[in-house]
Amino acid sequence: MTIDAPRVVAAIPARWGSTRFPGKALADIAGEPMIAHVVRRALGATAVDHVIVATDDERVAAAAAAAGAEAVMTGEHPSGTDRIAAALAGRPGWEIAVNVQGDEPMLSGANIDRLVAGMRALPEVGMATLCRPLSADQVADPNAVKVVRDVDGRALYFSRSPIPFPRDLEAARSLWRLHLGIYGFRPETLERFVALKPSPLEAAEGLEQLRALEHGLQILVLDAPDPAHGVDTPEDLECVRRLMKSGD
Repeated sequence: MTIDAPRVVAAIPARWGSTRFPGKALADIAGEPMIAHVVRRALGATAVDHVIVATDDERVAAAAAAAGAEAVMTGEHPSGTDRIAAALAGRPGWEIAVNVQGDEPMLSGANIDRLVAGMRALPEVGMATLCRPLSADQVADPNAVKVVRDVDGRALYFSRSPIPFPRDLEAARSLWRLHLGIYGFRPETLERFVALKPSPLEAAEGLEQLRALEHGLQILVLDAPDPAHGVDTPEDLECVRRLMKSGD
């Protein structure tokens, strides 16, 4: 791992006070805290030069450092992206920052590499994310965020509701995509994003990426090679524990 002037930084926001699951960053999975699994997965991505965990809690910081990340203490912030921007402030030289969710203990390094490769192939892209096909049981699930794209692969909208509406079920099914909560930013786009005030659509849906769309920022949405297994609830945690135990 290159520490001097890293070109690609994986930045993991991990606050203690999660609304639905307080303290989940330290939830035990196979004898280790969740954040340790996320850090090691990020370190395993071939495109990543350095891993930072941005947190508001000394316990999370200690666990992140023990797993091999640089822990950065930050204050209160309205979103995870605001938190990583604070952690990266004043650090020159980085090319792409990958905002990795701190509740993805089964994070795929291939997904990070896909995101970085997609941005490097299109230097004009300032912000990018990933998606996967949407399964039938996720269509009505508000925790499963959906995204629709234009013909160039840019996001048109993100929602917790099914989009597009299935007036023609077969046509809608072919377009339904699950958004994965991972983002790539170039420095100028990250700076612009966090300078914007939280927007009405962001507040209505509880999705920070809508702040970007509402203010005219484009988001490239790439197809991810691997699924994600995020932990939003204690039930999700039990599912991840079973998956890791089974080796899936």
